[in-house]
Amino acid sequence: MAAAAPPPPPAPTPSPPTGVPESAPIGHPLFSRIRLATPADVPHIHKLINQMAVFERLTHLFSATESSLASTLFNSPPFHSFTIFLLEISRLPLPPLPQSPHFTPIDRVITLELPLIDPEGDQFRSNGNGDVVVAGFVLFFPNYSSFLAKPGFYVEDLFVRECYRRKGFGRMLLTAVAKQAVKMDYGRVEWVVLDWNVNAIEFYELMGAKVLSEWRICRLTGEALEAYRDA
Repeated sequence: MAAAAPPPPPAPTPSPPTGVPESAPIGHPLFSRIRLATPADVPHIHKLINQMAVFERLTHLFSATESSLASTLFNSPPFHSFTIFLLEISRLPLPPLPQSPHFTPIDRVITLELPLIDPEGDQFRSNGNGDVVVAGFVLFFPNYSSFLAKPGFYVEDLFVRECYRRKGFGRMLLTAVAKQAVKMDYGRVEWVVLDWNVNAIEFYELMGAKVLSEWRICRLTGEALEAYRDA
C-alpha cells in the first residue's frame, strides 16, 4: 500500500494591515493649496500684511485696516485688478472647493521628517475649515510695458508665515503668478526686494529673476502727494 502524501505546508500568515497605502509617503505629510482669496479672507489678509510689515521693519508705514482692505481689494474680477492668491495648509487632505470660472486651485503635498508646529494655527483657521490654516499670500495686479507692448503683473506682496518658510511655499506662490501671466500671454512679472534681504534676493535669482540694481523706486505719498491736490 502506497504511503499517504504529506500534508501541504501551511499558508503564510498575512501581515496585519497598517492602514497606510504602499504609495503613502513616510513621514509627516502637509497638504497645501493655492486658491483665490475672497472678501471672507480679509481678516487673515490683514494679519498677514501686519506680520509682513513687522518682518520688513516697516510697521511705521502700516495703516491698513480690515475695512479699508475690504473696500478696495475685491471690486473687479480676478486678474483685472488687485488679486490675491492664498496659501492654505492642512495635515489632512484638503476639502474640495466650489469650481471657479477664474482659477483652478493648485494642490501639492510635501512630506516633512518631523511634525510641523504652528503656534498661530487657531488665529489663522481658514473660514472654520477644521485643520486648514492660512499660511501665506501673494498680492499682484496688472501693469503695462510700453517696450513690450504687453501687460504684465506687478507683485506687491509675497509673504509666508515663519513656521512655513524654507519649504517651497514661497516658490509655489510666485510660480502660480508667473504661470497665470504665461496663460494670459503677459510679457513679464516684476516686483521689488529690500536690499538687506539677502535670502530673498538669492531665492528670486534661483527662480530666474534678474535683480535690476541700476533702477531706483520713486514714490509720492502722504503729504508730498497731498500737496498736489490743488496744483
